[in-house]
Amino acid sequence: MAHRSRPTICNFPGAGTAIVQQPLPHTFSRIPSLNPHPPRVSPCPPGTGHGGSPARPAGKGRTIQCRPGDACRSGAARSLLSIRNLSKTYPNGVRALRGVSLEIPRGMFGLVGPNGAGKSTLMRTIATLQEADEGAITFGEIDVLRDKEEVRKILGYLPQEFGVYPRISVAAMLDHFAVLKAIGKARERKEVVERLLQVTNLWDVRKRNLSTLSGGQKQRFGIAQALLGDPQLIIVDEPTAGLDPEERLRFLNLLSEIGENVVVILSTHIIDDVSDLCQRMAIISEGEVRLTGDPRTVVDDLKGKIWRKQIDKGELEEYRRDLAVISTRWYGGRLLIHVFSHEPLNQGFEPVDADLKDVYFSTLNLAEAA
Repeated sequence: MAHRSRPTICNFPGAGTAIVQQPLPHTFSRIPSLNPHPPRVSPCPPGTGHGGSPARPAGKGRTIQCRPGDACRSGAARSLLSIRNLSKTYPNGVRALRGVSLEIPRGMFGLVGPNGAGKSTLMRTIATLQEADEGAITFGEIDVLRDKEEVRKILGYLPQEFGVYPRISVAAMLDHFAVLKAIGKARERKEVVERLLQVTNLWDVRKRNLSTLSGGQKQRFGIAQALLGDPQLIIVDEPTAGLDPEERLRFLNLLSEIGENVVVILSTHIIDDVSDLCQRMAIISEGEVRLTGDPRTVVDDLKGKIWRKQIDKGELEEYRRDLAVISTRWYGGRLLIHVFSHEPLNQGFEPVDADLKDVYFSTLNLAEAA
């Protein structure tokens, strides 16, 4: 009989996503289920207008059915993770979350904001690692704040920093986590571990101790652990921090591959990651959601409203006093400023095609001015 134990959240990359070199040795969508207890999938109930498309899987032995009024795409309801009026104040008086509400569909969802914005608090709350003061979170039919054990069965979580046992091999540690994920039969674990080592491009280093891995390899190991048990909800916090450009590209390729099938929440300071990968995004600052939408749509909304000009450093305060300067950077020995304005600007300003960085900085600028 297979050994089964309680799902566990550890100080290691306990669940998450994976990234693959190009070409992918196996794409995620082609891999047979890694879960020996696959979730039940049933048609949408009559009257939803979904044509009998499959319901959303919610972990071992559970089914998330599409609700009446949901708009299904490829069998998945538009909103799978729902966060409503979530608030959290720490004992020291810091209000980390202030009535946060988000609707997150299947796919890649980018969460961006400055340090101290509340991103980590939000992710830790979704990952059942801390309590909220008020509000609600649901994942399909699962009440995240009440049914923590059910959430952990379908959760993959990769924190920004995690520890590893330095003298244990990659394969042995992954096998250990498979036991914690209730994959008890040795043959099943062997198949799952080997497949994940291939998917995350760690097969060649599977016998090496974890302490000998590079930064990119450790991140991919974290993703491998996160994929154990076929998680339907994956949360990754600053996953490309410290990676070189090649490793970052590989990691992002794998995140994108996985995001076709599950909900992936990507928290990052790198705006380009969100622009390239995510179908939906939110900007959060001071514990509040300042903007949410499709990255391409919110960029289009700024069309014709961003202007730039090169100035001397001593002129900056004057421009900030008179105009909505949203960002500055050095370029060719002078400051290049970006200004938000509904009206055309003269005096040497030129229009510029807006990008997601302009959306980010203008959103924060307007929030500070409010």
